[in-house]
Amino acid sequence: MLINAQNLDSLRVGFHTAFQGGLGQASTAWSRIATEVTSTQKEQKYGWLGKMPNVREWIGARAVQNLQQHDYAIKEKPWELTIGVDRDDIETDNLGIYTPMFTEMGMSTGSKKDALCFDLLRNGFSNLCYDGQNYFDTDHPVLDEDGEVISVANTDGGAGTPWFLIDTSRALKPIILQKRKDFEFVAKDKLTDDNVFDNKEFVYGADARFNAGFGFWQFSWGSRQTLDAAHYATARAALSGMKGDYGRPLGIMPNLLVVPPALESAGRRILNSEFGAGGETNEWKGTAELLVASWLA
Repeated sequence: MLINAQNLDSLRVGFHTAFQGGLGQASTAWSRIATEVTSTQKEQKYGWLGKMPNVREWIGARAVQNLQQHDYAIKEKPWELTIGVDRDDIETDNLGIYTPMFTEMGMSTGSKKDALCFDLLRNGFSNLCYDGQNYFDTDHPVLDEDGEVISVANTDGGAGTPWFLIDTSRALKPIILQKRKDFEFVAKDKLTDDNVFDNKEFVYGADARFNAGFGFWQFSWGSRQTLDAAHYATARAALSGMKGDYGRPLGIMPNLLVVPPALESAGRRILNSEFGAGGETNEWKGTAELLVASWLA
């Protein structure tokens, strides 16, 4: 191939098309557990997570509900993936190996959100959320009917393979994906670029800026107990009975069971089987959707 501006433009278009194709094939499972929030700054504070507004009977003047402030913030992270194409490969038309690489580049960048969100969920037993407790913990502070602080759990502990029951119907899902800039394809492929002149290498890359953090812990139950009917029932009862400050029911309706591949069979038995382990009718059939997330492996 003759290396000139026209041919390099065509090459760039081809690589970009392959990249976009791979991006379109990437999983978007992260959107099942995370709400995307656009940010315009490097660090975004989420102090309002400490308070969910409550409707009250209008008697007298309006009661302004000030959102409780917590020092919880999500700081963006930069991400990049770069591929170099040797000038000799362009001159000899040895480009067949690169198109799949750019497709894979698109899939890899598109899958980063999955990896980030599910990794955060998996590590929720040891990572702090807005109230200073681990996201999955047994002593989240909540005010009871009398305004006294009590401890509320969104986990039943255990030491096995983790699984999660989630209410995804709310405006804010358990994970917040804070995005400032999505992945964008860029190229340094001009004959006058230093990388071409010094290293005879044409460089193509993609970069983005985003990060993930925790939303309301009340919307998710994390367990390391055996995934069976009894522990699933415990998770559903705890989430459905979750209350906010002053004993206000939150109306949580868990509808998504998230498991790693190792627990897929157990999850299907609970949600799809007609009968339980002892031959009795399976009361939990169809009570939630199963999401098998390979990123939890």
